[in-house]
Amino acid sequence: MPLEVRQFPCLADNYFFLLRDEASGRTACVDTPDADAILEALKSAGWGLDFIFNTHWHPDHAGGNAKIKAETGAFVVGPAEVTRIAPLDRTVAGGDLVELGETRFDVIETGGHTLGHIAYFDAADLIAFVGDTLFALGCGRLFEGTPKQMWTSLQRLAALPDATRVYCAHEYTASNARFALSVDDDPAVKARSEAVFAARARDEPTVPTSIGLEKATNPFLRAPRLAGKVGRAGAPDYEAFGAVRAAKDNFKS
Repeated sequence: MPLEVRQFPCLADNYFFLLRDEASGRTACVDTPDADAILEALKSAGWGLDFIFNTHWHPDHAGGNAKIKAETGAFVVGPAEVTRIAPLDRTVAGGDLVELGETRFDVIETGGHTLGHIAYFDAADLIAFVGDTLFALGCGRLFEGTPKQMWTSLQRLAALPDATRVYCAHEYTASNARFALSVDDDPAVKARSEAVFAARARDEPTVPTSIGLEKATNPFLRAPRLAGKVGRAGAPDYEAFGAVRAAKDNFKS
């Protein structure tokens, strides 16, 4: 049976996701940016909470763990780095399997934004929760990792089926689109950007996205094709990516 996903905005631009395995009724929350908002959403849905799945340690992703666990008794799963700010009940890394009732998530190593960042991929439903590694038209800043590490992580995600729905953790897409237009004149990028601006003008979310759409329009996944535009023509792919990431870091829209 399928996985039900409910998406909620919180804080300035975060999303959190409540999951329910329809076969078992087991529930989970992906990341905990705002404990009060999550607890209220659970109350409104009439759901308990069985699990917290963390993608990385940053406070806007794991900062609500302690309060939510105290209120719900949820079992906390995440990469070892989360213990920098909150305890874990189970530590996972790339290659592990996480179960939510009958739904099974492959844990994918996606370090770069943080060293231990992970993603959760439900192959049966073609759903991925990617935290701050891949965004709609963007990717996470390299706070801890290297361009080579992040490029490798992005390629792991790009290898997922094109139809995979990608739930990223922030609504950054309009800003990402403005940057994409500055480095990529592909008509598909222009058309997508116009659709993004229109959606945001209506206060509509641009998440989830899909792997296929990101491969076609995301400048960070298209970095080798854009290398000449950022002064890295002929560079290895990960260096081209690093140049695009540096250009975004310095971009003034």
